[in-house]
Amino acid sequence: MSEPTRIQRRDRRAATALPLDRQPSVRALHAINVCFARLFHRVDVLSPIRLPHRGPAILVCNHVSSLDPSLLQAVSPRIIVWMMAREYYQMTAMHWFYRRIRAIPVERSGRDMAATRAAMRALHEGLILGVFPEGKIETSRDLLAFHDGAAMMAIKARVPVYPAYVDGSQRGRDMLAACLSANRATVAFGPQVQFDRADSSRPTLERATAKIRLSIERLRALTESGRR
Repeated sequence: MSEPTRIQRRDRRAATALPLDRQPSVRALHAINVCFARLFHRVDVLSPIRLPHRGPAILVCNHVSSLDPSLLQAVSPRIIVWMMAREYYQMTAMHWFYRRIRAIPVERSGRDMAATRAAMRALHEGLILGVFPEGKIETSRDLLAFHDGAAMMAIKARVPVYPAYVDGSQRGRDMLAACLSANRATVAFGPQVQFDRADSSRPTLERATAKIRLSIERLRALTESGRR
């Protein structure tokens, strides 16, 4: 009998491993992050997180700084598997950490099918997938155009989508300044986004993506009214 392939060995290890949110190292990192994000960075939650207690879902959010995943994870009882730019994932100082939390590196140049497959595997395993549909950090307070990847994965995997909006003094700072300077941040979460799941045709994806963007726009309005 032939030797098992690298993919087969990986799948066997995954099958016998503890669920992500029960792994001691991940729970320890989560506890450290809660202290980092909620004590060093002050996080105000204007509306509570709506993620299901178990089972897969996609959390979509606007993107204002490299601190966003840390802030959102700090107020989530469930571990979130984030899709992130490959250049950040490959940073030597952080690579071990990103691998441990199963972050998914994504090429910015175009559709990254390997990243999409990894994201779909995470959803099939019942995990929460974190996506920034704008694909890059905002440089103004206007939302950028949304990519349709979140809608496509939600339709194909038949999982719910929940919106979030984040803002605060970390906006406009580079990665090091955002992480090492104490910030005041605001986070708001919304209910499940309802959209047509009949197919994954271009018109359906565009309508679903528009509804996802609108749900985040509404949270932005809530956040802005909360600051007044």
